Amino acid sequence: MSRQPPEPVDLSAELLRGWALPSPDAEGDKESRGQVLVIAGSREMPGAALLAARAALRAGAGKLSMAVPQSVSQGIALRLPEARVVALPETDAGGLAPHGAELLEAVAQRTSAVLVGPGMLDAASVPDFLAAALAHVPQAVVVLDALAMEAVGSGRGFSQPIVLTPHAGEMAGLTGIDKETIAADPARHADAGARRWGALVVLKGSTTCIAAADGRAWRHQCRVPGLATSGSGDVLAGALAGLAAQGASPEQAAAWAVAAHARAGTHLAARHGTLGYLASEICDALPGALRELSG
Repeated sequence: MSRQPPEPVDLSAELLRGWALPSPDAEGDKESRGQVLVIAGSREMPGAALLAARAALRAGAGKLSMAVPQSVSQGIALRLPEARVVALPETDAGGLAPHGAELLEAVAQRTSAVLVGPGMLDAASVPDFLAAALAHVPQAVVVLDALAMEAVGSGRGFSQPIVLTPHAGEMAGLTGIDKETIAADPARHADAGARRWGALVVLKGSTTCIAAADGRAWRHQCRVPGLATSGSGDVLAGALAGLAAQGASPEQAAAWAVAAHARAGTHLAARHGTLGYLASEICDALPGALRELSG
């Protein structure tokens, strides 16, 4: 018999202000604001890695490392000079070769949050690469996005806190339930996924539902069509990882990232119109959105 999902708590600005993010230490340095590792990208989609990584910095993370396919590593390093970039060997299908995970040792020691998945290719290589990679960062919060979420179906368990960020179509692929059914009741399906995988699930949409494995749940509604644009999800995942790196719990990081992402889109829609603004612009609007939500 299936459990009745809890009624989600609405993520209002008032609730968020009472759930304040960790404050930066005025005497601290970049190390004190945490280090993010973004493992992402491919020959076909190097921009996804850039968007996610830039969003992590825009959310306030102090240090950024990126692990990307060797074929695009130099271009990414030139486009994002703030990052340390590790070039990883690739599979024939354009994915990340599992044996390359050993190269992460150089950046893993102080990593506090890891984002894996944006723009990656070769689903067959993902479970083995992810298992090898996460062994180097046992202390980190792990955000799985895009293709990396396929790893939850491999049967492998996770020792770290795991956050999944599917939209309804990706949730359909993970569960075998059709997209329309999921979209009609996102709170129920987010809750079921969280319990099934022992993870925090952020089921994205005009109504985004966040569900924890212990039954807690939150909901954020935002009718901003322009947010549904290429790269927008990469920005959200990066912001979430950036907040988690600074010491926010996975649930708090998810709640604030979802709300700030929506607030950034709302401001851009007011400035540019309903459609037509870019994911990179959402990224750059994050600091102002976070400041506004903080009151």
